[in-house]
Amino acid sequence: MASKSFPSSRPPPARSPWLVLFLWLSGAAATLATIGTLLMAYMLIVMLPKLPSLEALTDYQPKVPLRVYTADHVLIGEFGAERRHPVRFEEIPEVMKKAVLAIEDFRFYDHHGVDFISILRAGLADILHGSAAQGASTITMQVARNFFLSSEKTYTRKLYEMLVAYRIEATLTKDQILEVYMNQIFLGQRAYGFAAAARVYFGKDLKDITVAEAAMLAGLPKAPSAYNPIVNPKRAKIRQTYILKRMHDLRYIDAAQYQTALQEVLRVKGSGKEFSVHAEYVAETVRQMMYAQYQDEIYTRGLNVVTTIDSAEQDAAYRAVRKGVLSYERRHGYRGPETYIDLPAEPEARDQAIANALLNEPDNGELKAAVVTAVRTKEVQAELLSGDTITITGEGLAFAAHALTAQAPSAKRIKPGAVIRVTQAANANWSITQLPQLEGALVSLTPQNGAIRALVGGFDFNKNKFNHVTQAWRQPGSSFKPFIYAASLEKGLGPATIINDAPLYFPATQTGGQPWEPKNYGGRYDGPISLRNALAKSKNLVSIRILDYIGPKYAQEYLTRFGFDADKHPAYLPMALGAGLVTPLQMATGYAVFANGGYHINPYLIATVTDQRGIVISQAQPLVAESNAPRTISARNAYLMTNLLHSAVQRGTGARSNVLRRTDLAGKTGTTNDSHDAWFAGFQHELVAISWLGYDHPKSLGDRETGSGLALPMWIDYMSRALPRLAVYAWPRPSSGITEIDSELFYDDFLPGQGFVAHIDTSQSLLTGEGGAISGTNIGVSETEKRDIMDLFKGQ
Repeated sequence: MASKSFPSSRPPPARSPWLVLFLWLSGAAATLATIGTLLMAYMLIVMLPKLPSLEALTDYQPKVPLRVYTADHVLIGEFGAERRHPVRFEEIPEVMKKAVLAIEDFRFYDHHGVDFISILRAGLADILHGSAAQGASTITMQVARNFFLSSEKTYTRKLYEMLVAYRIEATLTKDQILEVYMNQIFLGQRAYGFAAAARVYFGKDLKDITVAEAAMLAGLPKAPSAYNPIVNPKRAKIRQTYILKRMHDLRYIDAAQYQTALQEVLRVKGSGKEFSVHAEYVAETVRQMMYAQYQDEIYTRGLNVVTTIDSAEQDAAYRAVRKGVLSYERRHGYRGPETYIDLPAEPEARDQAIANALLNEPDNGELKAAVVTAVRTKEVQAELLSGDTITITGEGLAFAAHALTAQAPSAKRIKPGAVIRVTQAANANWSITQLPQLEGALVSLTPQNGAIRALVGGFDFNKNKFNHVTQAWRQPGSSFKPFIYAASLEKGLGPATIINDAPLYFPATQTGGQPWEPKNYGGRYDGPISLRNALAKSKNLVSIRILDYIGPKYAQEYLTRFGFDADKHPAYLPMALGAGLVTPLQMATGYAVFANGGYHINPYLIATVTDQRGIVISQAQPLVAESNAPRTISARNAYLMTNLLHSAVQRGTGARSNVLRRTDLAGKTGTTNDSHDAWFAGFQHELVAISWLGYDHPKSLGDRETGSGLALPMWIDYMSRALPRLAVYAWPRPSSGITEIDSELFYDDFLPGQGFVAHIDTSQSLLTGEGGAISGTNIGVSETEKRDIMDLFKGQ
């Protein structure tokens, strides 16, 4: 039997490991090449046709907001959905560029739009985490995404991003790409671009930022909310520290700069505090004026408005109004806490309750909201929104002393959980205060052309946006008398005319309603008195007799020469006491006629409007005294009235102004019936200023509150800062039209014995109605008109 043969069981000869590696690499390369070829084909055939046009970049037109500036170019307002301030590449400081490159793309100048080293690193991290969690976007890729693509994290979107990035790099230079990025990126607080962010967070121009500030801003692109230094200061600080280390490691800054930046205490501005000058009412007025002309374009077109406002004078006016209103509040007592909250025992819940309460009662300038946490003998502890605990002792408790006693009503008592207002003095001591209910306003302008120098429309714009300078129609009281006196000069009266300062009484049969018995302030009557002294002492009964003598109808017509509305000043005797209605801006315009020698000017606020390229598209063409402004009263009338009003501030009701130590001031106090309004209207040859205080819903300011005690100190505070720039002015007497006799002034054609009215005593005609001023209210007048007239009499 033949034997069977079997195959050999020996293993085949082993392949060389180098051959295996070669084959594996070849296969992998072929696979990658195939994938790459397919991917390239997909990108060329499918993706390239869908790539967006780069016109948005090559013709970059960002949505730039409306910006409002003072005359000396201080930014006071910005309006638009996006805050932007585009700057050229060379205007961006090196420290800002380096901070951004250090954290966002330090190889920016080495790659061609896509950094494959970073992509591989990020890809490995994504695989390890099991999702597309880590990005590797270069600055160019971020520009591509921000302009043309969504922010979704998908591989398809990433491919599009890379393709667009290559096209961008082929179209723009590296510097141009970085410029676009630094102007376009969103950085929180509605700020787009680093120049806008520098203004929002630090209140300064980008060119002025420090290394520490640059690092803080550079941390924002990754997560504007998470690293916002206003909202999350602790996380922002951690991010800033990391970026500073990166800058040091990359040798962008040296060791000394690094240590200095780490130790720098950043002064971050709170929300709504990005403007260094309080001119909110000015900015809003400009916005309304611009919107009326350009509609919604103002929010994107990049228009720049330069106003007539002087930043130093605006600041002085703001401080004067705040001080005047708060001084009144201190004199009239503490009203009690604003509200009360329950304080939980658990610390975390307690802190949250305090924070919630203070967010509902935001700070008001220097008036900080605080929650009382403890009340002890002669000491109150309270917590601020910042989390800081303050202690109030001594004089700081004086204003609210009664509210700390057991006798205080429960609704007014300061106790734990009470929400109060506090303010810190220069010596760092805290005091209890309160939010005012009173309102105030101040406006000033240049009388030669109407340029508004300062405008404060209320105590706080965020609390009350009603502009009292332009919108509040109030009775001017005695501050209106000069216009009646000016009219009387044209009827033969003069400073030396003697008028009887004696009581007057009008029975109901004459007024058509209830009796009217006007009085002088303080109830004092001086008998026969000169017109000059009567104006200086603000004698009501003299003003009524003067108006009756010249005729209310004539006076009503004469008032229009100063820019007042005749229909708001009915032709009846209460007009002599300022019973009509005016706005503070109207009063400033009226007094400007005296200050500029008799010319009517129009107040204006906008000097120039330019587009974002700096091209002027609108420029003010004001009326100018002694040039193109119409003469509305004679030079001699303006001179004589200024002379009379000079007496009023030197030795009359405005004598407090002597503290300014100026010899070229003129003006008049004003207090309405029952002290509902307090005014002071005053001027120097180059500056008119009007101050006003009152309640929005008119009520008495107090029996002893007058224009002299309330409005004049506010006016003085403003003028003390505004006047030093103005040389003392000697009012020149007109070359003709006025004669001086025995140290008193007369019109040439109204000299004693030659037409001059030496004295008037109209008591008989007033009492009998022969003058027609009172009795006329019952003749040919409708019931509605009669009621309006009676309201005037009631108001005085």
